[in-house]
Amino acid sequence: MNITPIRPPWGGTMTGRERFNRQMNFQSVDRSFNMEFGYWEENFTEWDIFRDNGIRNNAEADRFFSFDRIEGAGPSFGGWMHPSFENRVVERRGDYNILMNGDGLLAEVPADGHDTIPHYLKSSIVTPDDWKRCKEERFRRDDPERRIDVQALRQRHPDDRDYPLGVNCGSMIGKIRDMLTFEGLAYAMFDYPEMVEDMVETCCLLVEDALDQLLPAIRFDYASGWEDICFKNGPIVSVDFFRDIVMPRYKRIRRKLDQHGVGLWYTDCDGDVRPILPYLMEGGINCLFPFEVMGCAHPGELLDAHPGLRIMGGVDKIQLAAGRDAIRKYLDTLVPYVERGGYIPFCDHRCPPNVPPADYLFYLDLKRQMFGGGF
Repeated sequence: MNITPIRPPWGGTMTGRERFNRQMNFQSVDRSFNMEFGYWEENFTEWDIFRDNGIRNNAEADRFFSFDRIEGAGPSFGGWMHPSFENRVVERRGDYNILMNGDGLLAEVPADGHDTIPHYLKSSIVTPDDWKRCKEERFRRDDPERRIDVQALRQRHPDDRDYPLGVNCGSMIGKIRDMLTFEGLAYAMFDYPEMVEDMVETCCLLVEDALDQLLPAIRFDYASGWEDICFKNGPIVSVDFFRDIVMPRYKRIRRKLDQHGVGLWYTDCDGDVRPILPYLMEGGINCLFPFEVMGCAHPGELLDAHPGLRIMGGVDKIQLAAGRDAIRKYLDTLVPYVERGGYIPFCDHRCPPNVPPADYLFYLDLKRQMFGGGF
């Protein structure tokens, strides 16, 4: 599909790769790296700028707005289960379908599809025996599907590329929460602590196996991860558990990244990360993404308090929906952090449809005016 951009590229004298690496390492740049995290699915049907221009997904939106290119690489299932459970309807209960998802969770959803948010009923993994069976079937380190076609990735992302490329470092606890459910993980940490630690160790080993294939062959600019284990009241696991069980695995991954010159490592985590941030950083994660403001803090608060920390995101979506004066005032607060480096501003999660399209375009233009020059 040929997409005609609505916004011209920002221009500049550096490649996107040079710009990203320098900005995230507190060095001068010709302009800020220009990116956004994406949009809710509803935006593609409710926003006229998307409907009228045939924009149907986030990849097409990135081209439409001429954002700087940023890519990631790694196995499609990362350090996680393979094969996944079969997605299927298990039974019909009145007006509801009982579904099995890829993580083995049973969920109840309305059969007429009017609400897509599932009500989770039960995990397939509850006891150590359940985990032993699942591990043997779905977490095999010798699974041939875990062999990565490194040569194909090298051809797709050559060393002389002009955009930043990241390596996926998976999840040490977030996907385990997905498999056990929030409540199931809370019980398992106390009822079966050895089982949960073995799950974390298994995730770490699978990520290490993938990194051993990828890092010697490809020059990566950053590492990425996904946890999503915090909400407005803090982390869903105890700080002690995170420090004693999760952080040591981060340190092992960090050692491998350091051996191959990958300095920047972000993890995707919403909510209030402050209680576990010291241990994220001690473990080697030095960047937060997309850094939701509501429920946590202004990004400057954490950047000021933690030298060496970087943030990608942190533009409060609540302010984007509050009108142009609010947008301008909020972006003004970000100026010193963009100028200092180690910070790339964009909406602090996927932009919701309650932001008027015209105000969103105002926000993009204002970002260009404020951060499009050299720092």
